[in-house]
Amino acid sequence: MRLDLREPLRYLGVRGEPDPALLALLSAAADKLTRTVEPRWVWRAYPLIHGELPVLEGAGLTLPGALAARMLAECSQAVLLACTLGAGFEALLRAEQARGMDRAALLDACGSAWVEAGCDEVQAEISDRFPDLYLTDRFSPGYGDLPLSLQRDICGSLDAPRRLGVQVTDSLLLNPSKTVTAVIGLSDRPQPARIRGCGFCNLRETCQYRKGGKTCGA
Repeated sequence: MRLDLREPLRYLGVRGEPDPALLALLSAAADKLTRTVEPRWVWRAYPLIHGELPVLEGAGLTLPGALAARMLAECSQAVLLACTLGAGFEALLRAEQARGMDRAALLDACGSAWVEAGCDEVQAEISDRFPDLYLTDRFSPGYGDLPLSLQRDICGSLDAPRRLGVQVTDSLLLNPSKTVTAVIGLSDRPQPARIRGCGFCNLRETCQYRKGGKTCGA
């Protein structure tokens, strides 16, 4: 597993050819991170019951909103996943903060990209486990109209507090900070890419990229 430096550059808002000095510092931060911290994850597939809203049988979890219904409409199963960089990243970030906030910002961007790389690895693992099925895009609480309150249910279904040390705060944020939860549908027919563009994002009204006339590329 490798960290593509284009991803932390995207999180930093860098467009076009990056400054060589910045790229060197970012490369050093990425190297330190990937040598020190590995993403950890858990996932589980559940049969889907299709009614007014999709229900994950066995998890007792209903997925509200139009996004989940649309994403899972042709799926027989859905996967819940959680991926985290754990407390190791938090310790590394604190050490960089003591050295300078500029270094910490670079490491933080690398951390965001590294946990997403972990999610990509989970997705490849799921694809290998179900070679005859097709995966939807993964989508997370906070995308579209899928509520953040599902963080607790997803973490509970996966036993993520015990298995990964992941907790959900009172404000529905995940701790450790570089943690992602997501849903992936499994279908017997190819699925189109649907999670694209600002219309799916709950941050579209406050997004700094959009204020600058750009997008994050997600």
